[in-house]
Amino acid sequence: MNARRETADAAGCRFFKFIINHLAMLLYLLRHANADTPAPADDDRTLSEKGHAQAGKVARFCKTHGIKISLILTSPLRRAHQTAQPVADALNTELRIAPWLESGMQPRRALEEMGAYRMEENLMIVGHEPDFSELAAHLLGLPANSAIHIGKGSLTLLDVSMLRAGAASLQFSLPCKLM
Repeated sequence: MNARRETADAAGCRFFKFIINHLAMLLYLLRHANADTPAPADDDRTLSEKGHAQAGKVARFCKTHGIKISLILTSPLRRAHQTAQPVADALNTELRIAPWLESGMQPRRALEEMGAYRMEENLMIVGHEPDFSELAAHLLGLPANSAIHIGKGSLTLLDVSMLRAGAASLQFSLPCKLM
């Protein structure tokens, strides 16, 4: 009887893992706004005046259009955090720093890390290029990121059915100047 129970428990666990891994998620990619400012190192760059205006524009766009975000994860780099904060404030959404979003993120690692957040129905991540174009291309099943470019201050929405390559559909990719 114990062997049957263990088999049933294992089957139940596999089923639960299958269901969890197949939950749909709306994934918003927000590339950091303009940061053309002098700094001793690339990691130290902050948003420019234009970048602060772009971040505010994205925040207003999200609020005006009723975008609901359950959690915002941002790169630890200052320019990304400065882009994320106005959106978090406007939407009254929790903002967390995610070290894996630092410049140089690889798509496979991002998917592994996002697994911890798969219960979030509306997740926003704030980060860098070419990382986000590579992640979007990977999720969309494109062979390379040359088919997609996410500009500064752009907001991209992917409907992700599973956290794996080719399991997303593009809903929109909107440059900041159109918000």
